[in-house]
Amino acid sequence: MSVLAFSDLHKSYGDFPALRGVSFDVQEGEVLGLLGPNGAGKTTLIRCLMDIVRPDSGAITLFDRPHHRDLLDRVGYLPEERGLYTKHRVIDVLTYFGSLKGFSRAEARTRGTRWLERVGLAETATWKISRLSKGMSQKVQIAATLMAEPELCVLDEPFSGLDPVNVRLVQELINERKARRLATILSTHQMNLVEAMCDRIALINKGRLMVYGTVREVRSRYSRAEVIVEAAAAPLHIAGVDEIQPADGGGWRLRLSPGAAPRDVLAGLVAAGARLDRFEPTLAPLEDVFIHVVQQGES
Repeated sequence: MSVLAFSDLHKSYGDFPALRGVSFDVQEGEVLGLLGPNGAGKTTLIRCLMDIVRPDSGAITLFDRPHHRDLLDRVGYLPEERGLYTKHRVIDVLTYFGSLKGFSRAEARTRGTRWLERVGLAETATWKISRLSKGMSQKVQIAATLMAEPELCVLDEPFSGLDPVNVRLVQELINERKARRLATILSTHQMNLVEAMCDRIALINKGRLMVYGTVREVRSRYSRAEVIVEAAAAPLHIAGVDEIQPADGGGWRLRLSPGAAPRDVLAGLVAAGARLDRFEPTLAPLEDVFIHVVQQGES
């Protein structure tokens, strides 16, 4: 079931078109990666969803109903621009955010306490926000966003300022939402996390939707063929290979020329005397697809 659908959304600021006919949907229980370079229109799209700005034309459907501000109680939003009340105690700030979602003060406080435990910050409940590190503040804001268990959650750069341990924690929180059939929009520039976590992606550039589909579909459609090679020595450049780079985890990534077939490259390597321990056709990582699509849009 679709929990959110954008249909032919347009938005301009004066003469600058921020959105040019964007259409896509978000399904129940999925993690959708919202991607694009800086200034692509992602923030404007999110602000239209959150009723911070209004689109010039087009429609937004939320939970199978026409977009209305009352429906936003069922939506959580972590903006990229952070903001906590620095002179107040952590638990009081979480209680306040919970009350904005309609909880009684007692229920909001209970939820806030539980979520501080969930993100490993139980001991900070009585601290003032100003005492928190950047990473701690980020986790408090994530707790504030998720404590109402929203049916749709928009997380804009949620991994900012987090160390690897806490990146893994946030991944677990998003996966828990997915297991409970709650939808998440993940906006980030960390392509490795998008590739690992997202079911589908929507890539926007210059206000237009450029790429939309599952991660595998997108990689298959837009990436050039590659092979992973492990050998006794670095492979030589041969016909059909445009680029050789070290591969993550060892070996080398061979980017093939347009139209080159992996079997022909394998034959060429063997003919050149390469001693191969591994030869595995693969697809370029999502980061390469991102760069390729954006550069095409610039040209």
